[in-house]
Amino acid sequence: MDDTSLDKYKKAFVKAFDVKVEILSELKYDAIPEWDSIGHMMLISELEDAFNITLETNDIIDFSSYEKGKEIIEKYI
Repeated sequence: MDDTSLDKYKKAFVKAFDVKVEILSELKYDAIPEWDSIGHMMLISELEDAFNITLETNDIIDFSSYEKGKEIIEKYI
């Protein structure tokens, strides 16, 4: 993921969960109260808007952490 894409990716997490950039690499689904099922869909929406993509259902389900999400997004950009 290039620097521009990584920046978009980080901003989507910060906007969806209102967290600091410093903790992103540690984030996993359900590890913080904000990343519940509703927060998950807010994050997906932010990412789809940021990258102008539509994630497939299996990728939305597999999107279980900040790091795993990078792998998934790279398939679309």
